[in-house]
Amino acid sequence: MRKRPYLRTTPPEEALRLLLERAKPWLYDLKELVPIEEALGRVTAEPVFALRSVPHYRAAAMDGVALKASVTFGADLSSPRRIHLGEEAFWVSTGDPLPEGCDAVVMAEEVHQVDSETVELQRAARPWQHVRPVGEDIAAGEMILPRGWRLRPWDLGALLGAGIKEIWVKRPPLIGVIPTGGELVEATEERSLREGEIPEFDSAVIEGMVREVGARVLRHPIVRDDLEEIRGAMREVLKEGCDIVVLLAGSSAGERDYVAEAIASEGELLVHGVGVMPGKPTALGVVGGKAAVGLPGYPVSAVIAADLFLLPLLEAMLGQLPSRRPTLPARLLRSLPSKLGLQEVIRVKVAEVRGKWVAYPLARGAGLLSSLVRADGLLRVPPSLEGIGEGKRVEVELLRPLEELSRSVLAVGSHDMALDILADELRRSYPPFFLSSVPVGSLDGLLAIRDEGAHLAGSHLLDPETGAYNIPYIRKYLGGVPVKVVRFLEREQGLIVPKGNPKGIRGLEDLSRPDVTFVNRQKGSGTRVLLDHLLKEAGIRPEEIKGYAHEEYTHLAVAVAVREGGADVGMGIRASAQALGLDFVPLATEQYDLVIPEWASGLEGVKALLDLLSSSELRRRIEALGGYDTREMGKVIWP
Repeated sequence: MRKRPYLRTTPPEEALRLLLERAKPWLYDLKELVPIEEALGRVTAEPVFALRSVPHYRAAAMDGVALKASVTFGADLSSPRRIHLGEEAFWVSTGDPLPEGCDAVVMAEEVHQVDSETVELQRAARPWQHVRPVGEDIAAGEMILPRGWRLRPWDLGALLGAGIKEIWVKRPPLIGVIPTGGELVEATEERSLREGEIPEFDSAVIEGMVREVGARVLRHPIVRDDLEEIRGAMREVLKEGCDIVVLLAGSSAGERDYVAEAIASEGELLVHGVGVMPGKPTALGVVGGKAAVGLPGYPVSAVIAADLFLLPLLEAMLGQLPSRRPTLPARLLRSLPSKLGLQEVIRVKVAEVRGKWVAYPLARGAGLLSSLVRADGLLRVPPSLEGIGEGKRVEVELLRPLEELSRSVLAVGSHDMALDILADELRRSYPPFFLSSVPVGSLDGLLAIRDEGAHLAGSHLLDPETGAYNIPYIRKYLGGVPVKVVRFLEREQGLIVPKGNPKGIRGLEDLSRPDVTFVNRQKGSGTRVLLDHLLKEAGIRPEEIKGYAHEEYTHLAVAVAVREGGADVGMGIRASAQALGLDFVPLATEQYDLVIPEWASGLEGVKALLDLLSSSELRRRIEALGGYDTREMGKVIWP
């Protein structure tokens, strides 16, 4: 296989500098005239000057009586001054023009009306009190806004008030997006995907990102992995007037990766390979005087690279400073090994626990777009480190508003599909709160409670010696940490097999057959503990099972592995099998409990969640998943 080596791995800061220096985005000067009503979020192309003053006349700033201040001089409590209406004084409302000859307004609260023609004042007025002079807000000819200003709602009001009905704004840069790859099909095609086909959705992600900055997108049809076709597509989008060319996928160094070569042959290749992960296979260059950005095909890599290079380029074209996400310090609750020499971008869950912020790393795969969907923030591991240890302080870039995160109830521990239903019902019934789950297994969930890293833990740990669930482990691992154990549900555990059970699997004894491949749950999960207990009772050694070391972190992941042919059978709950149309061989009924530290029981979000456990609608929805018994839901089991 012929490979194209990276030009060299360039640090991301240097790569961006090279791109900006050669593309010169600050020279972008295309503009268009738009009505003020359509200008929200647009960027001014030139300074904006007021056509009239605001206000353009002397105006009353209060409801009251307009008069000449001198007629009130000498008025006080002992010598009130009486003034004739219609001659020396005039009733006015806020915003009314000041009557001729008047230079002050006395608030209505300070005016005593003697009769229909006379008012009495007990305090002298100052000249120009409660009067808005011409141009108090904006003076005619004054610069209201500079060039490069992103227009906000109140800016539009100021412009209209100053007599401006149209405004010159920067024309949104047009981004030509070219998806590449022979395996891609249009995501909108209404047909089943064949093996090896991948729906093309990276372009939708990138389009959303650039539209948020203020750009437009011209999406080219999917192009095959062919050098000449890619070059032709680049010429086409440039001919259509695109200001930046973005090529999706094909930017790595494999046999069918032609993007870097296409950029080099059509213009100048500046960077091929950047020191960031995910996102390393990024290509940057200039073609026809326009920036060309080759983004990796894996979606998370594409997002990270676009965030680092494409968005700053667009912001510079629009005269904007690079945007920065808000950050907060947090305690890292799992160790993070990392590769020396590369900046690694980690997706994390974030929550406030006992007044301190904690962060849990999520799955790190460059193809796992769901890790971005579920992430609350990003953590960047510097290239000078080989990782960050558990408990260390880190800075997290927020992807969600701080107000939302501060209302999150963090559940760490065993995964269960019913938790997703609980989270949805919490949002529906108690909108201020969110249930955020991190599936790490029952045992690690208990350890998170011990280490003040969660508001609650889902657990279904069977003690083989006593046959009891959870309580023996709480006594062993939580020590003196006072907790409350609340029954969530009972559920069926068993073997998940393909529809029709083609290999005739009837029980644990079939797992040791040479023609059967198994998929397991991770160490520390309640499902793994239960399986090991059942295997021991049946006299089956783990090494007899092909695939015992193949681990997944959720029941649905096990079910997917079975459905897609990665295994013949897996251990999981009935609901996961039913959700994917698979068959199920029951082995045991287990108790799934919520372990809540005493300090968290009084939190409003936790109280709302516990109140919800009595909901008949919640129970109905969970039991509809299959394999659940909710009759004891909400019952305090311990102490």
